[in-house]
Amino acid sequence: MSTKMNIVDNIKREFRNANSLNKIIYINVLIFLVLNIFSVFFGLFMIDIYDVKEELMLPSDINKLISKPWSLFTYMFVHDNFIHLLFNMIWLHFGGKLFLQYLNQKQLINIYILGGISGGILFIMAFNYLPAFTLYSENAKAIGASASVLAVVFALTTYTPNYSIQIPLIGYVKLKHIALFYIILDFLSIPKGNAGGHIAHLGGALFGYLYIINLRKSPKSKSKNKTLIKYLINIFTPLNSSKNKRKNKTNSQKEIDLVLEKISKSGYNSLNKEEKDLLFKSNDENDLVKNFIKFKDIISSPEKKKKLILNNLILTRQFSFFNHYVKLNKILSNACN
Repeated sequence: MSTKMNIVDNIKREFRNANSLNKIIYINVLIFLVLNIFSVFFGLFMIDIYDVKEELMLPSDINKLISKPWSLFTYMFVHDNFIHLLFNMIWLHFGGKLFLQYLNQKQLINIYILGGISGGILFIMAFNYLPAFTLYSENAKAIGASASVLAVVFALTTYTPNYSIQIPLIGYVKLKHIALFYIILDFLSIPKGNAGGHIAHLGGALFGYLYIINLRKSPKSKSKNKTLIKYLINIFTPLNSSKNKRKNKTNSQKEIDLVLEKISKSGYNSLNKEEKDLLFKSNDENDLVKNFIKFKDIISSPEKKKKLILNNLILTRQFSFFNHYVKLNKILSNACN
């Protein structure tokens, strides 16, 4: 009994002390072993465990995906057979070790998971929108870490394309040539079987490439404090959206300033319908204006009006919009004279 406990403790300790690369490999191997061990036990009672395994696979059918959204994550840790697992883990082991010489463990996890998701999304899109695959979309499923592994390999290749690897009987070959050969082979293999798998591979490889391109373009993306959520937002936000937001915000600010200036000179009643609507838009910058108009008839004393707005400013923590408070103070002074 103590020997068994020692083995379990050693496994736990090994997992805790392992780096991110080894943890990913351990999880893949553990899930494979658990599913297959249970398969043997269930088989003795004539129970097919495939239904359990199927819950972890990624379906291309949208309705099935909605009923089990976790499959977009779990499919990349489940393998069909030992050979499938072995080749993926060999690729991941050697590619991951080289990856960690240039990039960090957090980036490895991000690329593995997001690369798998990217491959899964491309698989789903292909089987729902490409005429050659739509007939099979109801039963098609994706399984395996291949898309995630290729995302890691292609990220590494994009980061250091001229790194040379010695291959027996061939000699030294650059990473970019290996990656190019593999991606062409994957593409040409689509009509020859396992189309979903090859498409997912392409999605993972594309993500690995884009991740490094994005990393090089944005110095902020190298920050250690950048979270996975922030990265997802950056990936799926159009490049010009932030510029457009800043531009729209600037234009809106100018319009508000003009309306406030008009109130300070001619009073609130001088505003037309469009100008009043602009003041009552639901955004933070206009909260002080709304509150002032809402309470302007309740308190007659100028000093009380000023205190009301100041208290409201403090309570709502709108210190970044202090310039509006200054403008409102001017309006108060003019309105009460």
